Amino acid sequence: MNQMETTMTDDRMALLELVEKQADGDLVREMLAFAAERIMEAEVEARTGVAKGARSPLREVHRNGYRERDWDTRAGRVALEIPKLRKGSYLPSFLELRCSPVSGH
Repeated sequence: MNQMETTMTDDRMALLELVEKQADGDLVREMLAFAAERIMEAEVEARTGVAKGARSPLREVHRNGYRERDWDTRAGRVALEIPKLRKGSYLPSFLELRCSPVSGH
């Protein structure tokens, strides 16, 4: 076995150990938080017309900080930092379904 194969095997073993140690859901929650952050950044970038931190005369809407919100998932509670906009409002697409009004029966 050469050095590269040994390093790759060691990396795989370390990853497996991490997954086994994180059996309580921390790893899943961290992955959900990471994916949610990327989705929110892409959606806000589409609304503003410019990437985060970039300056452009074509900018349609400006960012205005973040608001904290907990997202209850099957893997547990995930703390989100939802981008705020100066004009209008923004709710991530993955939360819209959960917040829609329920018809009264």
